[in-house]
Amino acid sequence: MIPNITRGAKMTGLVSYLAGPGRSNEHENPHIVAGHESVILRAPTGELSHAEAIELAHEIDTARVVFGTEVSYTNRRRMNAAIDDGTPRSVALADATSDRNVWHCSLSLNPDEGELSDEKWGAIAGDFMREMGFDDPESPRPSARWVAIRHGKTTAGGDHIHIAASAVREDGTKVDTFNDFKRAQAACNALERTHGLVVLTSRENDRGTRGVKPAEAARATRTGASETSRALLERRVRACATASKTEAEFVRRLRAQKVLMRPRYDTGTTGTVVGYSVATTPTAAERAAGTKPVWYGGGRLAKDLTLPRLRDEWDTTGTAPQDAAAEWSAARRGTAVTITTGRERTPLDPELIARAAEDIGKWNTYLTSIPIEDTAQWARAAGRTAGVFAAWSARTEPTPGPLAKAAAALAQSAQIPAYQRITPDPERRHAGGAALIMMQAALATRGGAAANALLLRQMMRTMEAFADAERAAGHAHQAHTLTLVRERELTTLHERLLVRVGSDDAHSGGAPTRVTRRIAMPPEAGEIDRAARRAAGEDIPQPPAARRTVINDLPAEERDELLAMLERGRAQAVDERRVRRGVAGDGAHGAGTSLSDQERDQGEPER
Repeated sequence: MIPNITRGAKMTGLVSYLAGPGRSNEHENPHIVAGHESVILRAPTGELSHAEAIELAHEIDTARVVFGTEVSYTNRRRMNAAIDDGTPRSVALADATSDRNVWHCSLSLNPDEGELSDEKWGAIAGDFMREMGFDDPESPRPSARWVAIRHGKTTAGGDHIHIAASAVREDGTKVDTFNDFKRAQAACNALERTHGLVVLTSRENDRGTRGVKPAEAARATRTGASETSRALLERRVRACATASKTEAEFVRRLRAQKVLMRPRYDTGTTGTVVGYSVATTPTAAERAAGTKPVWYGGGRLAKDLTLPRLRDEWDTTGTAPQDAAAEWSAARRGTAVTITTGRERTPLDPELIARAAEDIGKWNTYLTSIPIEDTAQWARAAGRTAGVFAAWSARTEPTPGPLAKAAAALAQSAQIPAYQRITPDPERRHAGGAALIMMQAALATRGGAAANALLLRQMMRTMEAFADAERAAGHAHQAHTLTLVRERELTTLHERLLVRVGSDDAHSGGAPTRVTRRIAMPPEAGEIDRAARRAAGEDIPQPPAARRTVINDLPAEERDELLAMLERGRAQAVDERRVRRGVAGDGAHGAGTSLSDQERDQGEPER
């Protein structure tokens, strides 16, 4: 069960909205399921009308009106952002402080959990408000008035209720809402067990990711975006962080992705960066309307995307700290990057995708060395693997697809509490080379499908390893999520790639596809590259001096299986070409025309 808390100033506005048709007529039969005893005594039964909703709101708001209690609330995030932009602290504090006497919380179930009865929701609402300190019969403090309204399912199909409460108690004192976000999570965890609901183990282990806020979803709908800005930013930050070797490179990569960035400096300094925030570039319509960017700190994107966590994976030797400070300063001012010849500017040959497949194969071997009980190591590895999927998605998916979904699923496995942060180790494998290749390799016009299919097959093995690890650790729900993404999303994508391989073969006259890496540098350059990689860790991958067939390096059983799949894909592509050319059925060559054995072997009709 997921809680979502917001605050407001007008009780009539909230209750009338909950009892109304909704933004898209999604509200059905809005009615009361529970409430404070004073409210329930006078509450109407059945579907709420607008007039009844207004009267109900006044009833909840009675204590505040009678005692004239003011409930001010300061949005610390907004205040700190204004201070970072140069606004005087007193002005920033005043601008971020407003009246927030209305406390609103929705409680939502996963769509898979089905629907609860009104009686069950009423019991849950009463227990929740007791846990939150609004209405506890055993407490010496007076209670605060509230009501729980049910009006159908969420847009995602989950059963839910809304709780509208006054932040003023019956004696005119204010309800203590400090740390209510965390307290609501703890309350939901307890109520899941008490009422027999699905228990979110990720919340118990502090491994959960942030849910989508209604305002974020509304903005995505309003702008026609296929996902929220936060989801997009998380994937871009993760991709750039995994592909980067230094902090300065990370800043340059993100700015090249049209992401707005600003550093957060340590208190009292203008040179020591201790955090960052990012935002999507406003659209032309948003700029015309004066809409300001919505900023997200790294920790708001994901626990493993805070700057200290990211720095654990980067090179910090030599001039790296000074280079990073210069790039952060340029990002804050909105000026050009300080280095224009970094690794992120180097174009990579698409044939290096085969090299990425080899790197992931080694990465899979590394995963087998991690003990199942080493949660921190598995979480770190999940984050790095998610970065590879995110980098691949950034290069090939205009809108979120299977690769983006795989990145999101693995990112969930990367979320662990800060106290479990592992000690940085420069000798530990990073998977950064594969992310670098997938982010920068040019899109091949033909022949790249085979290399991509080989890489995806390795990545599917990686997903399977993480699912097994989650299952062994007792995280059955997360293991199920990873398995579903692998079997539904990645398997479908893999099959499409195999069809493209077959199409490439058909176009080339039937010659079987070979995944190779071509000669691109002299032998001495390769030796220099290998020496540099040994000295400084993973760097820009370079094609080797010798031509080599990667498929032949696979074990015999895997090689035969992959070749069989390639042949099936090729055959399917040939069949599709037959239909398009009209050789099957009533086509251009007339009904009953079929391909000869020679034509089948070559992959296309004779001319």
